[in-house]
Order: sequence, then structure tokens, then C-alpha cells
Amino acid sequence: MTRDTQTPVDWVEVVIPVGAQDVDDVAALIASEVPAAAAGTEQRGDEVVFWVAQADAAAALAETRDAVTRWQANGAAVDPSRVRIATALPEIEWRDAWKKYFKVSKLTRQFVVVPSWERYAPLDSEVVIDLDPGMAFGTGTHASTRLVLEEIQDLADREITPGRILDVGCGSGILSIAASKRWPGSTVVAIDNDQLALDATMDNASINRVADRIVTALTPAGEIEEAFPLVLANIQANVLRSLLSALVARVAPGGTLILSGLLTPQAQPLADEFVAAGLRLTRVRPSTDDPQWSSVTLRR
Repeated sequence: MTRDTQTPVDWVEVVIPVGAQDVDDVAALIASEVPAAAAGTEQRGDEVVFWVAQADAAAALAETRDAVTRWQANGAAVDPSRVRIATALPEIEWRDAWKKYFKVSKLTRQFVVVPSWERYAPLDSEVVIDLDPGMAFGTGTHASTRLVLEEIQDLADREITPGRILDVGCGSGILSIAASKRWPGSTVVAIDNDQLALDATMDNASINRVADRIVTALTPAGEIEEAFPLVLANIQANVLRSLLSALVARVAPGGTLILSGLLTPQAQPLADEFVAAGLRLTRVRPSTDDPQWSSVTLRR
């Protein structure tokens, strides 16, 4: 995917030093509780890093230090005074540098994610997703994305075929594309609050030859009037909670809602809130790859 027609964004790194024993936990907290880190984090030894546009650096630094102060009070080996801003690679260089970490990944019995710059000979039963995330979240390698793909796989294995699908917070478009390729008769509405994510979704949909069945929009979930047989939402717990009413309203009678992006201790309490709003809990699924993450599946 190329963006030669767009002005490159100047990015900076927000760097959080962490005691070695707490790196995994703090990385999970950052991804879940710091909105500026929603696009993902990277662990570098005893530091956790995420990226923001230079114009947003001051606000992101203050937000992160506030969160780190809370975690320190709860015993985490972090120090808000050591959280800092660092210079990041220019966007064009960054987008090439990270590619060495993104390889062909088999995520479920059928779904295989293949970077757009690699070649892969699939088995007849496999569903290949050719992907270039660009600056958008979603390579499929994170446990939260895998969990949603596993739930999609489970629905398909049970011969459930949703004709219309809503993907809330579509990121790179991986879930929209997976659903479109697994259910060739379906169409998808993919929404996000970031135009870069919508661009990435449509670029990847074109690569996968499903662009004619995916519509993208900046429209908030609460402003969509249609109800869908399948709704996907892989976002942080606080955002899912704020969207609770909108998400419940988007699920058609007999339809399914899959929630992910949840730390395991957050999953059951959030599931209970959606049940109280009128849905039925199907299951809470901890990740087998990384048990600190879980998904929630509900039905109307």
C-alpha cells in the first residue's frame, strides 16, 4: 500500500520505563486504558513504547503520566517522572522498518494472514487475508484480534451465515475482510473514527478483492440505524462501555455481538453489563495464546 499523495505525519514516541517483572502487565494496561495508545504498543526490553502525532504529544504525555501515577500507587514498578517523549522515525521509514516483524501467521483453523509483500501458497481449506496495516491497528497477531477471528471461525463452522456485518473500530480492516472472504455472500459496514484506518481498510479490501462488499464510514455507531446479524467490536474496555447502548441497538434479533480488546479481568464484568442491557451471554473466551486477553460473545 502506498500513500504518496498524502503529506507524511511527524510522529513521536511515548516511552514508559517499566520494572522487568511488570512489562507485560503494563503493556496491557497501556493498550487498554490510555486512549492515545489505541493503535498498539511495542515492548523494547524494559520499556513500553507507543506512537502519537507530534501535535498530540503534550496531551498524550500528560495522559500517560496520569495513568502511570495510578498504576504506581497500586504497586506497579513504574515512575511517572520517567515517562518521556522521544523522536520517532519519519513515517515513511517507520512503515518499512516494522515490516521485518510481520510474517505469515496462521490465526485459526482456516484464517491465514499474509503480509502484502510476501508470497504464500495456501491449502484448499485456508482463507488467506493479504494485509498491509499501514498506520492502522490490526495485523492479526495481537491476541484480541485472534479472538475475534476464532469466534468468526466458530460461527462459520456452525454454518451460521450473517448477510450483513458491522465492524466497529475497523482499524486495518482485517476483521471486515476475514468476514467477507469467509462468507462470500455477505456485505460489511466498517466504521472507525480515524480516516487513516478507513483508508487502510479499503486498500486492503482492494488487495483481497472484496472492496465491492465493504463500505467504510466515519459515522459513529450510535448514528447508524440498521441492525445487523453480526456486530464486531475489537476496542478497549472503556470505549466498549461507552458504546454499550449503541452496540446493543445494532444487534438484530437472533444476531451475535463479539467484543474484544479486553483484559481478562475486564471481560466478565463488561459481559454482565451487556446482559443487563438485554443480550444473552454465549461465552467469555480467554486467549489460549495470551490468557491476559479475553473476548465476549453475546446474542440477542
